[in-house]
Formats: sequence, structure tokens, C-alpha cells
Amino acid sequence: MRQLFPALLGLFLLLPASLARAEVPRDGLTRDLILGWERMALLLTRHTPTFSPPVASRTIGYLGVTGYEVVASGRPDQMQSLAGQMNGLTALPARPQGVDDAVAADAAMGAVVTALFAHTGPTGQRALKAMTAKSAAKASEGLQPAVVEASAGYGRAVGQAILGWAATDGGDRIDNMGFPDGYTPNPEPGHWVPTSHIALQQAPLLPGWGKNRPFVLKSGADCGLPPPPAWSTDPASPAYIQAREVYDTSRSLTPDQKAMARFWSDDAMLSVTPPGHWLSIAMQVIEERDVPLPNAVDALARLGAASADAFIGCWSAKFQYDFIRPITYINQTIDTKWTPLLITPPFPEYPSGHSTLSGAAAAVLTDVWGAEPFTDHTGERDGLAPRSFPNFEAAAKEAALSRLYGGIHFRAAIEQGLAQGQCIAKAVRALRTLK
Repeated sequence: MRQLFPALLGLFLLLPASLARAEVPRDGLTRDLILGWERMALLLTRHTPTFSPPVASRTIGYLGVTGYEVVASGRPDQMQSLAGQMNGLTALPARPQGVDDAVAADAAMGAVVTALFAHTGPTGQRALKAMTAKSAAKASEGLQPAVVEASAGYGRAVGQAILGWAATDGGDRIDNMGFPDGYTPNPEPGHWVPTSHIALQQAPLLPGWGKNRPFVLKSGADCGLPPPPAWSTDPASPAYIQAREVYDTSRSLTPDQKAMARFWSDDAMLSVTPPGHWLSIAMQVIEERDVPLPNAVDALARLGAASADAFIGCWSAKFQYDFIRPITYINQTIDTKWTPLLITPPFPEYPSGHSTLSGAAAAVLTDVWGAEPFTDHTGERDGLAPRSFPNFEAAAKEAALSRLYGGIHFRAAIEQGLAQGQCIAKAVRALRTLK
């Protein structure tokens, strides 16, 4: 934690070079300020204990809508508000005349990030305060005080409206780090069994998350899945065959397969989490391709909604089927001393969250930008070499398969998770944004 404050204060050194130039087109400045706040959210996610992947996905969802709505409000002939299209999102505050996008977007994003990370530690709070001052100064540079005041006031009003909307979705409060008191695992064979010795994790993470209000799905059960293979110890059964695949694969991993598993591991408190990883990919593409502001915020809003709904849909299915993890099955049936490459997360196995998320994110980004090659540098700060992909779908398939190499998911959870993600992306595709 001692290293966090200097790292967060150095955030502006990591922003696109355009933000540091003396003269910046206002659209470019607005885009860079929005990306700066998204980046701050990812940095705080690594250091805020309650920010498990589902919670991070929710935050990314609301930030995407915040940036989009500020920009769209000033371009009614080019962009359509998401109010009335997303569940529970009603008309946002009216935009006064003469509002500056950069100041308004900075104020709105800052308000939402600050509120959603209200429980981050003192170091994070100091970093938020420092960034708020620095980004506000940059946004308002060269503008008349009256314009700054009106624009910032409008941005804060949008931010408060988004926060009011978020407060009613069912995910606003995280108690006991997300692990419910008094939870009794199902004792019947084939059901989830705690895989951690940590006392808190004898209950699964956020068992009610699948009941939260989605952004675009009608409910978490909208993109439901068929059941996983029936539990059985018969060597001829699908359950045993899939467990044997995980076991045999784990004993003959290539160096690249191990690198793949670690690249996509995205563990809570050690990374930006899986939804943050896909947000990082999107931001890299936006910067490398110099994506125009309206298209950039459209991509971030769509990706945010897809990420949030992916975790709601995935968690709905996870707790519907409550399926056993590979380590439990293999230890009970094949090899009592076997351990996977990666640490098994503390919640049911089916479907794979990485797969659902990656299937949804890749489909959304393909809708927005097409099937173009890219290189992902997300893990560089953690010593992970970049990985290159021919398109977003290939990255999603690798992310999903990495969970088998890591020893924490069966084949069915991977394949069905990708299918669930595609279903969620179809719902996001129906949003009307750019005219």
C-alpha cells in the first residue's frame, strides 16, 4: 500500500501524450480525461478489498454510461441517450447552453469514481483528491470561469444522477467482503465445496449477484444455459472425462500454456480483474487508433454494459447449478494430491466467468471496431509479456481456454460461458447510440 500513492499520483505520466501537450483539441482532451478516470478506477480496483470481479464489472458499467451521456448530451444530432434503453435509467439532467465537454466529463467521471470507491483506503483517497485537482485544472485551462462553473455543475449533476440509478440495482452494498454469514453449502455430491482454508471463504462469493438489475438484459436468467454434465465418478461419464482432461492437461503444460494461464489469471487484489483487463484492451485500441470521441465513449458504454451483464448472467447460472470445482472432483476421484496451476476462486464452477465475460466483450468490440489484429500490453506492469491476437474473438477464446490450463474449469464451463457471452452481446448490440 505504501507504493500505491506514488503510483496513482504518477497516473498523469501514463496518460496519452496528447494530454500533456500545450494545445489539445477539446474532443481529444475530453477523451483523454475520460480514459484517465477509467485508468484511475482500474488502479484503485487493485487496492480496494471489496472489488472482486463482479463488483469491478459493475463499476466499469456505470463509468461507461457516465462518459457516454455527457458527450451525447452535446451532440443530439449525432448521438442518442441511453435513458429509456437501459433498465431503470430515466432522463438525465438537462444540459445548459455553453457547457464544455471536457470540464463536464471530468466532473461527472470524477464524481462517480470517487463515490464508487468511497471505501478505498486513505492512500487511495489521497490519490483521488490529487487527481481531481489536477484533471479539473487541465480541463478548465483557458476557459472563462463562468463556463467552468456551469460545465462542472452540469457534470456533477450527471454524476449524481448515475449514482442514484446505481444505488437501486442490488449491488450497491457489499457486506462481509461479499461472503455471506451463515451460508451452508449443499452437501449432495457434485455441488460446490469450499476450496480455500480461509475462514471467510467457506461461503461462496456474492451468491445473490445474479439477481441484480442488469443494464440491458431483462434479468440475469435471460441468457440461461443447459446444465453441466451430470456428476458421476464412472470413468465413462462426461463428468469424469472432463475432469480427466483437466488433470492430464495440467501434467503436460507447455511454457506457452502456462504463460497463457498467468496472462489471463486476473486475480482480485493482484490485478485489474477480468473486466478491467478487457477495459484495458479497449483503451489501448482507442489510443493506438486515435478513435474519435463519440466512437470511443460508445465503445466504453457498450463494453461496460456487456461486462456488468456478463457477471450478472454468469453468477445467475453459477448459483443455479452450484457445480463442483475441478480440484474437488480430481482430489476425490483421480489424485488426492493434485493441485492446479492457478488458485481456485471461491465460488461454483459452471459456467466460467472469464469465458462469459470474454465472449461478451469480444463480440461487442468486434461490433464496434471489426476483426482487427491487436497487441495486449495489460500485464506489462506485472512482468507479463504482451500477447498479440488476430482479432478480439481469438483473444476471447484464449482467455477462456486459459482457465482449463490453469486447472480451475472444465471444458463445458468454457464452451458454454463463451456462448452465454455471445447471447449477452446480442442484447447490447440492440442499443441505439450513434445516429
